[in-house]
Amino acid sequence: MKPENGMLLEHLARYTFAASYVKGRVLDIATGTGYGAQMIAKMNKKDISEMIGVDIDPATIQYAKQHYYHPLLTFQTEDAFDPNLINEIGTFDTILSFETIEHVPDDKSFFENVMKLLRPGGILVLSTPFGQGRGKPSRSPFHYHQLTEEEFRDLFLAYPHTSFYFQRGVTIEPKRPSRHYPLGVAICTKTENVHSNERFIQGAFVQQTEEGPAYYIIDKTNVEQIVSKKTFYQALETIEASLA
Repeated sequence: MKPENGMLLEHLARYTFAASYVKGRVLDIATGTGYGAQMIAKMNKKDISEMIGVDIDPATIQYAKQHYYHPLLTFQTEDAFDPNLINEIGTFDTILSFETIEHVPDDKSFFENVMKLLRPGGILVLSTPFGQGRGKPSRSPFHYHQLTEEEFRDLFLAYPHTSFYFQRGVTIEPKRPSRHYPLGVAICTKTENVHSNERFIQGAFVQQTEEGPAYYIIDKTNVEQIVSKKTFYQALETIEASLA
């Protein structure tokens, strides 16, 4: 690996960051050539029971099988949008999905399918680059779109036990004021009996920052979460309706 290969170093940084959250049965979605999956299998061999790396491209999976063997790791050709995927590979305690949702036309459906594969109490580690927003062109010809930070946060509204981190180079950290971050990383724990239509919002407020207004909602567990302006006003309508 060349030291100047910054993109690869950033990708390795995401796997290193995720390693402390990995446990049990693990799935790496869009595993690519498999180096990250093998890295996790080596680092967490005492914490995992099995790891599966999946990718939609058969040639890529064949390469992974030939070059990144580990006794706890297997590679399979699978489609994350396949409605029968859960019957093919089962459910998992940890799911990793790095730089994937920008490559699919319907990120919301992709996210919902991933969460079906995650066991209650399981952890999803998901990252994506930020851009102009859903449905808008990006600079990469391989990306359908790149979500804004608010849209990225909104994906996890039904899962209050989600922490957000931000990546700049190989550094992944909580967001700091006046600092530009091109990528976001979410750590989401799937709590039991949580569904998108059952999220109870008990408060909402706006906080002025150096970058402009930040919109927050507070759920029934007193978790504060930054959301988009649209979601914020929808939350206000929900609160007003509950008081009527």
